[in-house]
Amino acid sequence: MPTSTVKYLGALRTECVHLKSGNSFITDAPVDNNGKGEAFSPTDTVATALGSCMLTVMGIKARDMGVALEGAVATIEKVMSADPRRIAQIRVDLKIPGNPSEKERKILEHTGRTCPVLLSLHPEISKDIHFHWGS
Repeated sequence: MPTSTVKYLGALRTECVHLKSGNSFITDAPVDNNGKGEAFSPTDTVATALGSCMLTVMGIKARDMGVALEGAVATIEKVMSADPRRIAQIRVDLKIPGNPSEKERKILEHTGRTCPVLLSLHPEISKDIHFHWGS
């Protein structure tokens, strides 16, 4: 079964619809690539998916361990290269409230660093990931 549809709306904009839920979002080409930059660009969604995936799988593991992860925030920075135009680096800065034990932190960090999106990204994309506990 298909996951989503993407409709080209013109003016370098698309509408993406999740078929099961009906949720949708718009993408625009970025300003540095002839776009308006009024919404996530397609490459922004890739970089953002990394932070979302990390927090999701960490949330599953934290729940299973009885550790609170609510309020954790991942700040994402995407760095593009010019030739060829592609994502060169994704920086993820995770601020996680609470004070889990050192063992729990290591388990959660390993879980985040092995999320499906991270493992699916091309190996030439640099992934710069930092965890800040008790933030």
